[in-house]
Amino acid sequence: MLKKFTLDIEPEAFDDIQEAVDFYNSRKPGLGKRFYNTVDKHFDLLKKNYFSFAVHYDDIRCIPIKKFPYMIHYRVLESQQTVSVKAVFCTHDNPGKWERED
Repeated sequence: MLKKFTLDIEPEAFDDIQEAVDFYNSRKPGLGKRFYNTVDKHFDLLKKNYFSFAVHYDDIRCIPIKKFPYMIHYRVLESQQTVSVKAVFCTHDNPGKWERED
C-alpha cells in the first residue's frame, strides 16, 4: 500500500483553477463551484494514488478531471513524499501554452 503523500500546489496551478472557475461561472452560476469541488476531490485522490496515472512527458503525470475537459499535471517527488501539482490544464487549449519551468 502506498503511503499518503503531501500535496504541493504551485501558484500557477491555483491561477489555472481560478481562471476555469471564472469561466464556468460566466457560463452558468454555480458551475465554477462544481468544477472547484471536482478538482478538490481529485487532489484528495492524488495524495493516495499518485502513481496510478500515466506519465505523459518527462516525469509529468496527468489525471483527467471527470466531467470537465481538464487534466491535473503533476510530478511525484518521492524523496520529499510530495505530489507537486504543476498545472490544471484545459485539454482544448494548445499544448504549447503549458511550458512551465520548475
